[in-house]
Amino acid sequence: MATTTELTENELETTGGPEVDSKYRLIILAAKRSKQLQRGANPRIDIDPQKHKPTRIALEEVMRGRVHFDIKQKDPQAAS
Repeated sequence: MATTTELTENELETTGGPEVDSKYRLIILAAKRSKQLQRGANPRIDIDPQKHKPTRIALEEVMRGRVHFDIKQKDPQAAS
């Protein structure tokens, strides 16, 4: 039987969405999306919000590539 981590890594590789490069970014994205769901946003996946908590819905959305994000690079000139 596969562990949750193995399932998460496999699902991330099979989605056509943006690549989540670390488990920390995955958690941050899911946490921000969970806050949006708690404030009344509609789920982007077909799931019953009455049976699943916003955190689980948000994690599924991120893993399936339904949450879009941009990674901002630091400007090297701004650091000096």
